[in-house]
Formats: sequence, structure tokens, C-alpha cells
Amino acid sequence: MVRDALGVGVAVGLSGFAFGVTSAGAGLTLLQTCVLSLLVFTGASQFALVGALAGGGNPFTAAAGAFFLGTRNAFYGLRLSQLLSLPGFVKPFAAQWVIDETTAVALAQPDRRSARIGFTVTGLTLYALWNLTTLLGALGAEAIGDTAAWGLDAAGPAVFLALLAPMLRSATERATAAIAVVLGLGLLPVLPAGVPVLVAALAAPAVLWFQGRRAQQEPGPDEEAAR
Repeated sequence: MVRDALGVGVAVGLSGFAFGVTSAGAGLTLLQTCVLSLLVFTGASQFALVGALAGGGNPFTAAAGAFFLGTRNAFYGLRLSQLLSLPGFVKPFAAQWVIDETTAVALAQPDRRSARIGFTVTGLTLYALWNLTTLLGALGAEAIGDTAAWGLDAAGPAVFLALLAPMLRSATERATAAIAVVLGLGLLPVLPAGVPVLVAALAAPAVLWFQGRRAQQEPGPDEEAAR
């Protein structure tokens, strides 16, 4: 279990290098880049924020898109609070590590003790490596100059897609992702930078609404028997 938690922490933590490069390429300073990883510490939101800023988006719009992407962590926290049952003084510190990877590792464990160990090992490893590689990526971007000339501006989105793809297991998840891509890319030329991300977030409620309507229209078991 510890080996698996370390593996997740190392594998994802190393992708902080891509964020450091992307953030520096978007015009953020070394200090701003490192503070983002230290305080925000959720890759999807960080990439969304610097991506919107790189496209010329308004900082408030960019921050709003990053915020909406990060709201899922609040729901993770509700589940993990029950599962881990940590002491009160520990919870504010543990909340910083409530992200996709730590949640997945904790939920995969058979008991509370294992869940706590998995959460802690994954969180500690990932937080340390993510911040270290963010620093190295930002320093490297400053050293090589124009990241776009090296194609490194595509590193962030590529890493994000690589992390996201394995999570799309059900038809509902794939449909939501597909609609979000269509909305995001389709509206990119006509809306200010950062706004297409907000609109793409409507894909999830749209798919859920459609599923609910279809479920209401489908005949129940009693109606099928009556036929």
C-alpha cells in the first residue's frame, strides 16, 4: 500500500515541472509560480489559471475558472472527513492535501488505518515533489527563454489530458468530457480568454439533466409488465 501511494505521489509530482514551465511561459514570476503551487496545490486549477492568463484573459475570469475546477475538492473533503476521522487540529493541514490522487488512494484502502497512511504518504510525497519540480520548471523556463519556441507551452495541457484520460471510465464521464471539449474549443475564438472554461463547466449539469429526462421517459418495470 505504501509502495502504491509513493508511486502515485512520485508519478504525478514530477508533472509539476510542466506547470513551472507553463506558468513561466505565461508571464508569471518565479515567486508567483511557486506560491501558486504552495497554496493552491491542485494541478487542474493551476493549469487553467495560467492558461487563461497566457491567452490574455482577465485575471478575475481566470481565477473564477480555476475556482470552479477546484470545487470538486470540497466534495472529496466531505467523504474523506468521514473516512479518515482525523483529529480536529489536523484537519486544516490535511485539507491542503485533499486532491484527486490522495482521495483515490485513501478510498482504495480496506480500513481507516490504511486509508490514513495512504492519504498521508501520497499527500506528503506529491506536495514535496510538485513544489520542487515547479521551482525547477520555472527556473528552466527562465534559462531557455521563449517556451513557445521549444513547444513547451503545450506541456501543461498535455500533462492535464494524460491525468484526466484514465478517469473517464463510464459513458457519462466520456460524454461530459466530449461536450466540454466542444464547448471550450468552439467558443475559444469568440469569447474572452478564460470564459470558455466557465462555459465548458456547463457540460456536467447538461448531461445529468439529459439523463434525468431520459430516465423519466423510459417505462418502468410495471409498465413493461402491463404491455
